[in-house]
Amino acid sequence: MVSQYGPYVFRVAYSVLHDHKEAEDAAQEIFLQVYKSLPGYRFEGFKTWLTRIAIHKSIDLKRKRDRRREEQWDPAEVLHIAPAQEDDVLQQMMDEERKAQLRTRILTLPPGHRDIITAFYLEGKSYDVIAAEQSIAVKSVESRLYRARSWIREHWKEEEWR
Repeated sequence: MVSQYGPYVFRVAYSVLHDHKEAEDAAQEIFLQVYKSLPGYRFEGFKTWLTRIAIHKSIDLKRKRDRRREEQWDPAEVLHIAPAQEDDVLQQMMDEERKAQLRTRILTLPPGHRDIITAFYLEGKSYDVIAAEQSIAVKSVESRLYRARSWIREHWKEEEWR
């Protein structure tokens, strides 16, 4: 049985595990499982039965391998990850504070400039979306943004808008 179905079982195991060495080991375990399961075989489609056992056993081995990888961690790696997350949180907080200050400053803009600046910069809308919402041409959106930026450069100190 092993000589006849061995290459087939190996291919099935390899298709699940994607590793030559692990597929060889899996094929051996699959044949052990087949031997243990022979009393339950109903003499209907041996290759289908063998394939089902091979796939299930390979999936089990893959899960076991993945769990082992998850359990193997290096504390030094965690120490490097943690500060990065703190830096991200700090940067996110600073960005939020900067946005809040900017929103307050935007309220001082003339209404036409305020709407276009808010839509483009704070809401992240594209020229096309803004044009569709305000029923104007895309070129009008571009020129209004240009005028709003010019107004900001003239009326705000540089550190207030950069």
